[in-house]
Amino acid sequence: MGLRLKFNLVLIGVFAVGLAACATISYRLLQDNAQGEVERNAQLMMETALAIRSYTVNQVKPQLDSVLADRFLPQTVPAYAATETLSELRKNHPEYAYKEATLNPTNPRNRASDWETDLVSSFRASPATTELKGVRDTPTGRHMYIARPIRISNAACLACHSSPANAPVTMVKLYGAANGFGWKHNEIVGAQVVSVPMAVPIENADRAFTTFMLSLLGVFLFVMLALNLMLEWLIIRPVAQMSQAADRVSTGDFTVPEFRDGGRDEVSILGASFNRMRRSLETAMRMIDS
Repeated sequence: MGLRLKFNLVLIGVFAVGLAACATISYRLLQDNAQGEVERNAQLMMETALAIRSYTVNQVKPQLDSVLADRFLPQTVPAYAATETLSELRKNHPEYAYKEATLNPTNPRNRASDWETDLVSSFRASPATTELKGVRDTPTGRHMYIARPIRISNAACLACHSSPANAPVTMVKLYGAANGFGWKHNEIVGAQVVSVPMAVPIENADRAFTTFMLSLLGVFLFVMLALNLMLEWLIIRPVAQMSQAADRVSTGDFTVPEFRDGGRDEVSILGASFNRMRRSLETAMRMIDS
């Protein structure tokens, strides 16, 4: 096995170990960053919904209280306002979703689906829980969801949801008396659920990982080529020449020219030592012949 082959095998082995370590660490970091980006988007969407609800309660509804006596305006309901506003967002980004999933909603579109019902049940089973998040598979790909409980903490809400008799006549006329009633103070009746797609950030992370690994491989190939050229010019070629010269000298051929010894590296020192040995051997052979 030649020196070059041994050198390259060691170099490839070291690089393979380093590449595997870099791949493992960089892939995990990129995936964590992608998931963090998805979670930040989901949190931002949730905070947006909460801001819309707060704005509706504090600034919109008080301006329309006089009208509500004659006509019910769903736009004054915080849940309706948040859902409608974020529905406008979905016109350009249909993969994003926001829903105020309720077990017994006034508006039928807010009725919780099976998996949303499980979230509400989890909040009911653990009232101290303020947020649930996770990842689920959907027909459009993997989505991260964040859910927060809808708790009847404001007694004013019971004016519309305790019983049909106490609810505004205009609301009952619009939605009917079958749903959205029987709520109790401090009861968890639903969950705000935000769903954000993971496809784009994950694809970006995978693309960045592929680019990084290919770049690393390219750097290795360049370094390997450069090291092989240096090995050839600085070590293998001089050593091969010394080996051939030593072979000729060993058979009594002293016509081999001496090596130039102008450097201070190990190969130059070896060449100078070989020159001294050659001269000494040549002198000794002449003395024997004479």
